[in-house]
Amino acid sequence: MSGTTNSSGSSSDVPDAPAGTASSSGASGIEMKVMAPSPGSPGSRAARTAGAKAAAYPAYLAGKLGGAVVSLFAVLVTSFFLFRIIPGDPVKAMTHGMPTSAEQLATLRRQFGLDLPLWRQFTDYCAGALTGDLGMSYQFRAPVGELIAQKLPATLLLTGVAVVIYSALGLWLGTRSAWRHGGPGDRLNTGLALTLWSVPSFWLGLLLIITFSVGVGPVPGLFPTGGMESGGTSGFAYVLDVAHHMVLPVLTLVAVGYAQTLLVMRASLLDEMGGDYLTTARAKGLRDDDVRRRHAVPNALLPTVTMVFINLGHVAAGSILVETVFSWPGLGGLFYQALSVPDLPLVQGLFVVFAGAMILMNLLADLIYPLLDPRVGR
Repeated sequence: MSGTTNSSGSSSDVPDAPAGTASSSGASGIEMKVMAPSPGSPGSRAARTAGAKAAAYPAYLAGKLGGAVVSLFAVLVTSFFLFRIIPGDPVKAMTHGMPTSAEQLATLRRQFGLDLPLWRQFTDYCAGALTGDLGMSYQFRAPVGELIAQKLPATLLLTGVAVVIYSALGLWLGTRSAWRHGGPGDRLNTGLALTLWSVPSFWLGLLLIITFSVGVGPVPGLFPTGGMESGGTSGFAYVLDVAHHMVLPVLTLVAVGYAQTLLVMRASLLDEMGGDYLTTARAKGLRDDDVRRRHAVPNALLPTVTMVFINLGHVAAGSILVETVFSWPGLGGLFYQALSVPDLPLVQGLFVVFAGAMILMNLLADLIYPLLDPRVGR
């Protein structure tokens, strides 16, 4: 025990301040001890938790970005080698039916770079793709990037409208079916969704064309069999004409897409309905609609968010089968045309765009997860 000396020189038996305290003396000479927060106090625990969360999210973000880069490189490799397995010679396919000498065929192969070793073709392709140069189309004799830019608006219009409709419809019907599971509405929605989900989209599209475009029995042909416009219209009449052509392809995409969204949302919400937190919310006097909207649905959204973002990736990819069946002038029809040659630069470029859109949407979904569920990313 050590003492302190006051102003008169006498010592007092006041002990020294223990570690973790700060001393201050007033005018009267009496020392005041201010205690520092202990490491185990609630304030320090909250600060450590906040610091851990702040440090964890950048690592989570870096991991997801790294995974996206690796996936994109795998797409480049796959797109190059996969389509070279397709049987057929692009040069012979383009000159089919035309008298062509061996020298002319060799000239075309040299012009398209097909005479180079495979490893050289691959390195040139990767270097061009990283700089945005997807090559020159064999079939259309135009840059692949320009062809994609020309067809992209039609695909965005068709699939964008369809994705918005079937995502909203599937989320709404899936939530109501799960909340009233076992009822007549649930059985009807689930049965219809399972049926539509198992139907091939091209078969459903052909069925709709036969029924509502050609006409069956007393049902007249109400809609065009294909295309995006009839031509010769402008202004508001053009908008109505395009909307008229969109009805059947959009209906085909919605019928298949809403079924998947409904079933995923229903299954996810059913898993949450047994949670104790819902019982607690009801015990607090919340209405059933409030319990569903404020507690159950937000926790059931994670699997559905993934699927919705994947569907948004399909907005850029389009639907190859549906666009081909309805002769829609989008990226799906362009991919079908390129595959029939095969037009290797165009097929590869479209494949990279399709896969890149999916990778980007998955990355955005991963980045949004921590906002919906704070446990993700810790």
